[in-house]
Amino acid sequence: MGRKAAEQRARVLRALNQLRHQIGLALGASRNARESAELNLAKLRLEQVVVRTGMERAAADPELAERLRDPAMRDVLSWLGSVRNQFYAEWADGPSRLRELVSATAPGPAGRPPGEWLGRVGTGQGLSAPGLWRIGSSTVDGSAAGRTPGTELTFDVAVPLLDESHLAITSAPRTRDTVDAIVENLLMRVLSTFEPGAVKIHLWDVGQLTAVLPNFYALSRTSAVTVHDPTRLVDLLDEFAGHIRRVHGYTMQAGYSSLRALRAATGKRTEPWRIGVLYGNGEDLQPEQLRDLKRVASGALDAGISLILVDVPTVLGGSVETISLLDERRAITSMTGPELVVDLDPPLPAGQVTTAASRIAEALVAKQGGPRSFADLLPTEYGTHSSASELRAPVGFFEGEPVEVVIGDATPHALIGGPSGSGKTNFLYALIGALCARYSPDELALYLLDFKEGVSFAGLAPGRKDSSWLPHARLVGVNVNTDREFGLALLRFLSDEMRRRSAAAKDHEVTNIAELREQDPEGHWPRIVAVIDEFQYLFAGRDSVTALATSLLEDLARRGRSQGIHLILASQDIAGIEAFWGKPAVFEQCTLRIAMPKARRVLAEANQAAVAAPRWHAVINHDSGVAHGNQLAHVPDASAKGVFPSLQRELWQRYAAGHGQPRLFDGAHAPLLETSEAFTGLGLAERPRALVGQSIDVADTAQAVELSPAPGRNLAVLGTSTKEALSVLDSATRSLARQYQPGDVEFVLCCAVDTCAPAVTELADRLTAEGHKAGVVAADELAELAGNLVEELPTSGIARILVFYGVDGALPLLERKEPGKPSGLDHLRTLLKQGPGNRLHVLGWWRGIARLKDTLGFGGTDDIGAWAALDVQGSELSPFCGGQVVHWAPRPGRALFFDRTTHAAPEVIIPFRRPEADDE
Repeated sequence: MGRKAAEQRARVLRALNQLRHQIGLALGASRNARESAELNLAKLRLEQVVVRTGMERAAADPELAERLRDPAMRDVLSWLGSVRNQFYAEWADGPSRLRELVSATAPGPAGRPPGEWLGRVGTGQGLSAPGLWRIGSSTVDGSAAGRTPGTELTFDVAVPLLDESHLAITSAPRTRDTVDAIVENLLMRVLSTFEPGAVKIHLWDVGQLTAVLPNFYALSRTSAVTVHDPTRLVDLLDEFAGHIRRVHGYTMQAGYSSLRALRAATGKRTEPWRIGVLYGNGEDLQPEQLRDLKRVASGALDAGISLILVDVPTVLGGSVETISLLDERRAITSMTGPELVVDLDPPLPAGQVTTAASRIAEALVAKQGGPRSFADLLPTEYGTHSSASELRAPVGFFEGEPVEVVIGDATPHALIGGPSGSGKTNFLYALIGALCARYSPDELALYLLDFKEGVSFAGLAPGRKDSSWLPHARLVGVNVNTDREFGLALLRFLSDEMRRRSAAAKDHEVTNIAELREQDPEGHWPRIVAVIDEFQYLFAGRDSVTALATSLLEDLARRGRSQGIHLILASQDIAGIEAFWGKPAVFEQCTLRIAMPKARRVLAEANQAAVAAPRWHAVINHDSGVAHGNQLAHVPDASAKGVFPSLQRELWQRYAAGHGQPRLFDGAHAPLLETSEAFTGLGLAERPRALVGQSIDVADTAQAVELSPAPGRNLAVLGTSTKEALSVLDSATRSLARQYQPGDVEFVLCCAVDTCAPAVTELADRLTAEGHKAGVVAADELAELAGNLVEELPTSGIARILVFYGVDGALPLLERKEPGKPSGLDHLRTLLKQGPGNRLHVLGWWRGIARLKDTLGFGGTDDIGAWAALDVQGSELSPFCGGQVVHWAPRPGRALFFDRTTHAAPEVIIPFRRPEADDE
């Protein structure tokens, strides 16, 4: 047992010793590997420092020289030297290839000597930019490229800029003039490459209030160069940020990732390039400024913005090239690496730069051509644009460049503000004209409503002097300041259209108008633009009209965009619209804001651009009124005599054959019965309808009372207004006459108001001339007539229409009765109750509610199924309207109509105008 234990113990010890040996080997190998890795890492770091510093300068640097004398590091320089020699050996034709590259990539002013271009105005259209811009040259020893030692090979050095990269410049002591020369050289090359206006330069210098690049002074008086306040870097960054958002919005919507891609695909330059030159002082920016600068830099290139930072210590995201000055004439760049020293081009001659800047400025002013005319807003070919994705048209010019308004998914609705005389109406005409010239009536439908007293849009419908009309217009409403119901009718129509389009989109399994048009090419789906001038009148009262209009407008503002329905709301001042207090939905959706000079509350609260806007200008803002979205535009005169009508006649001649004239609603003029489509379209009918007045609606319709055999099919006209009362009874009677064959109806007219006698006689003569049986009964004969008609009720073979003028005036006569016999009033009540079932209907005029109640007696109001109230207060009408509260204040030329068989609530109508009434 003892021997076995000793053997076992010996085996264990041998195993442990072997394990210790293996662990020792592993630890040694690990230690050696770590030391080797640390040495390699140290070499790599040293190589990095040497490469960054340059091999020649590294040998002269005491600290680096000490590190290179380390035996472990001695081969770093020799290895780098062999790599460099191998590179140069393979780069025998490198300098010549670089010269060819710069020549091809930096053509014209971008790379040629200044004597060939300085002072000449550029002609480039700005669709694409050179890839490189020359700043100097560099020289290498020819021996490194297989040439005779001592031979110097020189090549051009250039840096990317527009669309390609930002540029960071770091100065050396006493090199400010050199930095200015670099910047001036680059900017002048850019400005001389393109036509004036294709590039805009922004200068900001933290250390100077003025005199930034003084040779560019002439350009600073134009839009080509803008010098920014050194204390307000935030304003410049906000402007760039807003521009990036705006450009990104419409490029992405068009399906492109950048402005360059959009230009390449469309062949059009929609935006100028922008170069922001920021001079710092070597100190860190404030954290907020640094954050905003980095945010701008990250999206700037895609939006056509390039930054040149001078002594601004920061690391920008994206593509950035660097120039680090060594002294007043030399620099190293990220394009050539630290080994190659760049000999910077000499400064451009100051006098020649000043002259060149002046010539470019003069060319820019000449290109702008001074104030533009309305004709400059119009395209060369009409009706060639598609509205599937958006509506886009110029409305003015800023220094010769067109300023566009875009109406689409991103900016679905517009808010326009400007005090009286600020040019708001002129702007609307410029906008309407520019849109209609680009889009056909199949692409764009206009609904135009003007609440103020005037005829701003009246000329867009046919008139006595000009029979043409704007084919895009479907509705033109003017002088509707007292007819708020018409604005409500328009909103209802748009809401119904929105639901119709939404249902069609659902059927085709799409979500917006563009997709619907693609899936249903045979459908008629134009974009609808509703322009409501002085829209605040729609919310002038605290009543049901305001409540309904607010609800409909909010719904349209939220959901209309996807169905291609857009609102343009214009007003002199929106400050007092109580209907929207606490309901900002409408204004939030009006992301397109247009402020005329001195306009208030249209732009954002801190945006005061409209205060300083000159006459005939407008501030166009697609960013909900925030200052960075401002675009100032000079708006041409579109409302001068003959200017817009000339365009309208051209469009009318082109499109009128396929598009009918718009519905014209003029609140200042009552419609004529003879010209009403509701009247002219009448014919023989089993259930005739008595027209009582024009509906206040988008469609050209009239309100009518159907005289069926049902109980209560009588009409009462209420109020003391003689003119309107005569009109209602006249239109009701004449419209009924058109629906009967002569001999099938008898009209009995009775007048108890002497002043109305001529009108009643004239109506009877007209009916007789049309072949109908018609007679006039004196008031004192009314009682006898009523008794005879009651006796004939069951046996009468023809229809009878009793038209009573001033029934209340005959009540004393009707109330007389002989003992044991019914009075004339009793007979009249019988006719009202039993007449409709026996083809007899009463059309009566009572000059007061109380008198009508006296006429009806205790039988209630059921025998009057329809009524038209004139100068009667709404509170008096409640018993004749099912007890509901009636909101009605009498208005000249208007009536309140209610038919209990068709109406849930009374509706405002316009009594037809009797031509004879003008002579009475």
